[in-house]
Amino acid sequence: MRKDELAQRLIHACTDVIASEDELTRIDAEFGDADHGLTMVKIVSAISQAVVASEGGIKEMLDDAAMAVMTLNGGSAVPLWNTWLDGLQDAAPEGNEVTVEDLKAMFSNAISELADMSGAQVGDKTMMDAFIPASEAVAACTGDELDLFDEAADAAEAGAEATKGFVSKFGRAKSYGEKTLGTPDAGAVSAACFFRGLARP
Repeated sequence: MRKDELAQRLIHACTDVIASEDELTRIDAEFGDADHGLTMVKIVSAISQAVVASEGGIKEMLDDAAMAVMTLNGGSAVPLWNTWLDGLQDAAPEGNEVTVEDLKAMFSNAISELADMSGAQVGDKTMMDAFIPASEAVAACTGDELDLFDEAADAAEAGAEATKGFVSKFGRAKSYGEKTLGTPDAGAVSAACFFRGLARP
């Protein structure tokens, strides 16, 4: 996959999250601060602008995106997304092309870095409920780049949907206990939106 193809997928991912701002705000208003939609728009806008402006290879493009996110103010989501992007770029190859194996290495490193920072597991009702299954789908993929992104998106969406059946264990929502059952986690939903956008060429 060429840099311009990956860049276009990243832009689609950002566009999909921006289009979901109202939904994310509504979900977060149930048991959170109702600011997740706004925060995610800030994050993906920074990513999109950095991707468009980047003049280097894939590694440099992802580094530019991570740096753009790092400068934002926006609660816990900002350092988590920065960590994930930084993990991607750290394992990215030099140059303007990535193979399936390169992508697998990038996503593996990114989820490892993110897990270290987050501390959350599947079932804790956080963004990790989408990120972990998506990353596992990437690792297990036996097809090409198109299959890889499709399978990651499917896994992220299934993970986000599953959070409706979990009790919140992190953040402000934790204090609501079993009242959070039936409502998905906003962070997982935004991550699923991002992965679905990545699956759009």
